[in-house]
Amino acid sequence: MKYILLFSLALLFNCSNKTKVEEQVSVNKEHENLIALIDEIWQTEQEPIRYRDTLISRYGAESDSVAKQQLIIKKNHIINEKKIAKILEKHGWPTKEMIGERGNWTICNVIQHSDNDVRIQYLPMMRQAVKDKKLEPRFLVRAEDRIATERGDLQIYGGQMKYYPETKSFNLWPVYDPANIDKRRTAIGLDSIAIFLKNRFNFEWNLEEQIKRTKAFELAKQKIKSTD
Repeated sequence: MKYILLFSLALLFNCSNKTKVEEQVSVNKEHENLIALIDEIWQTEQEPIRYRDTLISRYGAESDSVAKQQLIIKKNHIINEKKIAKILEKHGWPTKEMIGERGNWTICNVIQHSDNDVRIQYLPMMRQAVKDKKLEPRFLVRAEDRIATERGDLQIYGGQMKYYPETKSFNLWPVYDPANIDKRRTAIGLDSIAIFLKNRFNFEWNLEEQIKRTKAFELAKQKIKSTD
């Protein structure tokens, strides 16, 4: 009877270990599949954009080549947006251990390239992900600035550039209180606006110019309101 009991316990222990191993293998496989999916999204979302930027520098933002590339970007994005929605619905916001830093970047880029209602939809999830240390603040503030610019409001952290056809050049979308923008950026762990713009867009920050542009922006909005 004693040996039968020991054998049963050993068998139960082995079965338990086997189940745990199988579960771990299944989890690892799921993570691998998730990373592969996100890598695919990254390639189809980012590479066409980079090629478009090359075309802009070569032929100009209003060229036919750029217009054709924009259609490819839009087509890929529609597919990627659906894929990201399924990922977030199934996993919530994935941890860095699951998808790595580029995985976070990929998800945020797809959300960033979406319509404003999509960005607004995921904003609470992004804020919670920052609180849970799953997401870096820079991705959140980029979304917040994009939402503001799409609404026609001043941006807060200075992450959004815009192409202005009248000058055929890119410039910063006007920011709220330009004189204190670095205080806001430093408070959430970001580089100064000058360093960010230089590194990201090779654009020179000029405080006096941006103060004038913000005032002009606010005056234009006031005029629109007064005529409504």
